[in-house]
Amino acid sequence: MNAQKIAILTDSGCDVPSHLIEKYGIYVLPLRIVYKDGEYLDRVDITAEEVYDNLDREIPSTSLPSGGDIHNMLDRIKSDGYEKVLAVCISSGLSGTYNNIRLMANDYDGLEVFVLDTKNIAIASGFSAIQAAEYIEDGMDWDTLIKTVSRDIDKSKVFFYVDTLEYLKKGGRIGLVASMLGSALNLKPIISCNEDGIYYTVSKMLGKRRALNRAIDLARRFATTGRNYNIAVVHGRAESEANRIKDIILPLLPDYNILVDGQISPALGVHTGPGAIGIAIQLIP
Repeated sequence: MNAQKIAILTDSGCDVPSHLIEKYGIYVLPLRIVYKDGEYLDRVDITAEEVYDNLDREIPSTSLPSGGDIHNMLDRIKSDGYEKVLAVCISSGLSGTYNNIRLMANDYDGLEVFVLDTKNIAIASGFSAIQAAEYIEDGMDWDTLIKTVSRDIDKSKVFFYVDTLEYLKKGGRIGLVASMLGSALNLKPIISCNEDGIYYTVSKMLGKRRALNRAIDLARRFATTGRNYNIAVVHGRAESEANRIKDIILPLLPDYNILVDGQISPALGVHTGPGAIGIAIQLIP
């Protein structure tokens, strides 16, 4: 436990990799994946591969951690000796997780809890938790930590590509992304989160390769607005494509602090479908 007795809590939609969860002692509330025959805890009872394998048979829905899940997690954190909790959540514009945790925390005795709405998704949200953990390791006090992570949410961006908008539409996560992007023209969108944490189309290109190259360029341009940065290249059952993108972008941005790669969480895979590629950048001090 750190000297400040500050715990970091995220939801599984923040997609913090397991090795960093272990390194920093981050607590994770799993989202729920709901099939007709039952519910599964994200990354606990079900893998991303299992979700993709079953998409032809059933596209599941996702749901928030229950009030009981949140209360039990706060009990666990308190019993572990912590006094304060920074809860880092995916965008309130895409999920009700932020509001649920905030409401539960307001009625919970024995812990001081601050809930951060990252206005972002996946590892672009998770980077806020990772950076907060590094701040805590460096001895940052609670009040400064809250001010700093709140100020810096706009320093993390994700640019992602999906093979089809079908899964975003069925999951009700289409946001401001045009749902009728002329498929006959093979127009492919690059999607990000706006300042309200809602999906929108950053760019659209003719064909997959051009779209992915555009995503690389957008990420590179954002990274070069700062001097230090973290990078993520993540995918939904598209490992070879993600590796190709890493081979392109890492030589362009060699001075990164943290690199995150690998497959996105099952809950995110439900809404993006197979073939998704995400490039995230976080500007850091």
